[in-house]
Amino acid sequence: MARLFDLHIHTTKGSSDSSLTPEDLILEADRLGLRGLCLTEHAGPWDRHEFKQFASLHNVVLIRAMEVETDMGHMLAFGMDRYQPGFNKAAQLRTAATAAGGFVISAHPFRGVLSGGGNRSRALIYQAVPDPLPEHPHEALEHPVFKLADAVEVANGGTVDRENDFAMEVAGLLDIPVTGGSDAHSVHGLGKFITEFPDEINTEEEFLKALHAKQFHPVTGLRTGNLKPYTI
Repeated sequence: MARLFDLHIHTTKGSSDSSLTPEDLILEADRLGLRGLCLTEHAGPWDRHEFKQFASLHNVVLIRAMEVETDMGHMLAFGMDRYQPGFNKAAQLRTAATAAGGFVISAHPFRGVLSGGGNRSRALIYQAVPDPLPEHPHEALEHPVFKLADAVEVANGGTVDRENDFAMEVAGLLDIPVTGGSDAHSVHGLGKFITEFPDEINTEEEFLKALHAKQFHPVTGLRTGNLKPYTI
């Protein structure tokens, strides 16, 4: 049913900073022709029963997920049933994801690193890492988050271009798979960046299998009708 997925979406159902209702999400996705939607809520995944009911009403592939604020920045967690104490530590989130057969993506890792004017508090992945803020990609290669994440979000709709590009360069040097997601909190940003998979995906099980296969890449241009791989 879907090869194109927005891997990073927040709705009013589970993210207090979002103005995007689940109903408006479906309407905007339909307008864009986007059939793969990952709801990465701040408060943890939707209740499974409620999510199943909502998904059954719509002809799209909906994925339950969450965005977790950790000591090494924000991480998108897939294949995990609920938020648990300790997930604020990236290493513990990684351990739990492995045990559950889940998949973890480092989200917008360099947001605030280049645009924060040297303000360390804005550089989320360096809150628990004493290294100097990197100015060049080679200086970021040893950050421990890249040993914990399965992939890196390099195209994030809420991050400035140069920080997305910086993430792309770091991931390329480390040979880590890369993804795209809008980080939408309203209808206006949905689909700005998405991720393309090689085969059609119909279920959450197939989606997780496709993530683990790591044969995906970020895409841009959906909102303008000019789809193309995201490159720098």
